[in-house]
Amino acid sequence: MPTDPRPESTLALLRDGYRFVTDRCERLGSDVFQTRLLLRRTICLRGRDGAELFYDEELFQRAGAAPRRTQRTLFGSGAVQGLDGTLHRERKALLMSVLTPDAVRRLGQLFADEWRARIPAWERAGRVVLYDEVGQLLTRAVCAWAGVPLADRDVARRTRDLHRMIEAPAALGPRHWRGRWARLRAEHWLAGVVERERVGLLPAPEGSALRVVAEHRDARDELLPRRVAVVSLLNILRPAVAVDRFVVFAALALHEHPGWRERVRAGAAETEQFVQEVRRFYPFFPLAAARVRRSFDWRGHHFPRGRRVLLDLYGTNHHPELWPEPGRFRPERFADWPGDPYALVPQGGGDHWTGHRCAGEWLTIELMKQAVTLLTSAMRYDVPTQDLTLSLRRIPALPASRLVLDGVRRTA
Repeated sequence: MPTDPRPESTLALLRDGYRFVTDRCERLGSDVFQTRLLLRRTICLRGRDGAELFYDEELFQRAGAAPRRTQRTLFGSGAVQGLDGTLHRERKALLMSVLTPDAVRRLGQLFADEWRARIPAWERAGRVVLYDEVGQLLTRAVCAWAGVPLADRDVARRTRDLHRMIEAPAALGPRHWRGRWARLRAEHWLAGVVERERVGLLPAPEGSALRVVAEHRDARDELLPRRVAVVSLLNILRPAVAVDRFVVFAALALHEHPGWRERVRAGAAETEQFVQEVRRFYPFFPLAAARVRRSFDWRGHHFPRGRRVLLDLYGTNHHPELWPEPGRFRPERFADWPGDPYALVPQGGGDHWTGHRCAGEWLTIELMKQAVTLLTSAMRYDVPTQDLTLSLRRIPALPASRLVLDGVRRTA
């Protein structure tokens, strides 16, 4: 197997960001290579075939794969992302029971309603930072949808904590520690919410995420431990708020490719193409982690039992054999796209229902469609001169200015 010549590449990963795996694949002439990260031997993969291999549950497991810094900030201890086998399927079924098509549409409508109600304030403000605004709109919407009470005075700080958790896994120093403290605060908040729901002091609506998670019983007819219920609920709220990055990327794409403003107004098909290309083109989550369940050989390469394996999500979405001219923003490439679950993997690959593909992917797409429709049909605005640099070295990525809008006004 081709090998990264560096004896330890953790600092290189932090320096190179989203390009870490792809740059070495190109340098080594291979879509698979081995390196050492966090003092552990690690195999890196990219491409469609690598993704299909990576999501083979017979060959790989998730338990013990994600670094502890990711568990302590982003996912939480005992989260579905680190489970395997029957327990994973049961927990994934719980999440999917919450994210039904009707529920996804309801959250999309709540988000749109919050957005429209906020436009007059943007008109008065004159200049707004889209990332900051959309994060709070999503926090309001997802908490209302989930049945989680949220006072107006708490919206900003809850959004800030959710943002810090998302920012922390790839950060060093204060940014990482702020993410850890943010998770502790969020778990403490939701522990009280879950407990009040269970004792009848906070009756959540039928079918809401809070009620489903708090009252779920496992195969032994026992309630989930409160800690597990809290982590599960937080792993519904946090990913929904993380969609604000995709919304900012969509607004950036509309600014940089203004011809698509009229096209997305034209119909649902064009909006779908545009949203999918935003998800492919812009950097979201960089890597997914697994461990080799049992030793095997693949295309002449040996994968020893217990070895950590990383799938390059960003690199797969930009692989030239899968996506001609991957560096060009071309939504029309999705006009006849067959929906290959191992080619477009911004939120993981494989099967939603039984595998480790993100349970909230359909929710992400719905929220993005709503945002694109609102940006092109419900309001007009200007994009003043600002620093729109998008550094691939920073994980997670975001335009330097967080996208400032000026002169917001409602349309008829």
